[in-house]
Amino acid sequence: MLEQQFGLKAKGTDVRTEVIAGITTFLTMAYIIFVNPQILSTTGMDASAVFVATCLAAALGSAIMALWANWPIGMAPGMGLNAFFAFTVVGTLGFTWQQALGAVFISGIIFLILSATGIRSWLISGIPTSMRSAIAAGIGMFLGLIALKEAHVVVPFEATLVTLGDLTQTGTLLAILGFFIIAALDALKVTGAILIGILVVTALAIILGVSSFGGIMATPPSIAPTFLQLDIMGALTVGIFHVILVMVLVEVFDATGTLIGVAKRAGLLKDGPAHQDKNLGRALMADSTAILAGSVLGTSSTTAYVESASGVQAGGRTGLTALVVAVLFLAATFFAPLAGSVPAIATAPALLYVACLMVREFEEINWKDVTESAPAVLTAIMMPFTYSIANGLAFGFISYAAIKLFTGRAREVHLATWVIAGLFVIRFAFFAH
Repeated sequence: MLEQQFGLKAKGTDVRTEVIAGITTFLTMAYIIFVNPQILSTTGMDASAVFVATCLAAALGSAIMALWANWPIGMAPGMGLNAFFAFTVVGTLGFTWQQALGAVFISGIIFLILSATGIRSWLISGIPTSMRSAIAAGIGMFLGLIALKEAHVVVPFEATLVTLGDLTQTGTLLAILGFFIIAALDALKVTGAILIGILVVTALAIILGVSSFGGIMATPPSIAPTFLQLDIMGALTVGIFHVILVMVLVEVFDATGTLIGVAKRAGLLKDGPAHQDKNLGRALMADSTAILAGSVLGTSSTTAYVESASGVQAGGRTGLTALVVAVLFLAATFFAPLAGSVPAIATAPALLYVACLMVREFEEINWKDVTESAPAVLTAIMMPFTYSIANGLAFGFISYAAIKLFTGRAREVHLATWVIAGLFVIRFAFFAH
């Protein structure tokens, strides 16, 4: 049955290899079940319900990827967009979390249409590499600031906006130790380095009395506080238009970049333009379907995880790897008490390390051409400095188009970039923050 569904022999793999690959991918992704509730609960969402929604959205997304696209790629609520959801859409712009979930649903519908019609490939081909790299690096810098704030390494200070926190505090020292543990384990190629770091810091926090222990396993908590709580009509207000635009853009670049990168490593893409590959189209449709499901369950946008490359490295070549990931995320719903015991100082080092990995995207920028590098840097630094991924994208696209225009190189700018820059100009000119 598995051979018929996944075509294992044709891909040069077997059940044992796929199962090991699935476990490997899950261990590298599992940190999200602790980090996502921490981030989204800052909006007033029920942390236990978000935990279940995170597990179910990851399980459903991975299962769709497995059974429809037959690719070894795990899915879960994405880092970056969960921060955008919590700290920008709700925290800064003042929308309710129900409206934010409505925006996620609408962005999923748009992403589905873009994937089905081929507009997605037009968008991807039209956005310069430097801007795509800057978006990833900027989100990394934004996550880094959030992590340092959560760990109290960086604290508010009136004279300089921010300053160094009290490094003698037990929680702050544990967060710093957690970062060192994660980085060292990852450098030593230990599977699940981020997850191990979170659990070690959690255990030390409980032992030292910084956090309380709620247990390890129990019946999954109710998902009712977040299930079907999305406010789609509330999300259709003019003020949230740019929020949906940012969600769609990040979903398009993040999902497509991850899928192509991991699929190339697994040897799953045929020769020719990547966007014309039928299985990539199916994978992107699976991605957008998972976004819709996640918003209904009660979590921020679900996306393909670059950590899936670890499973590919372990030999995963088919959807059976992703199916194993789905089953393990379902099993994880029974570990809600453990998730509730994880303090912010344990997830902060995980956020900071993910930030370090994302900032590496800067190397893809053409530093010799200032018309490429300046907008890219502006994109990245505006995200943490304005505490908003949306503002970073807006400043980046507008400056890219403007600098090319003022240097007589307007013809180098693809229509897609002009359209996005124009939409952000309209947003600043006519819509309130």
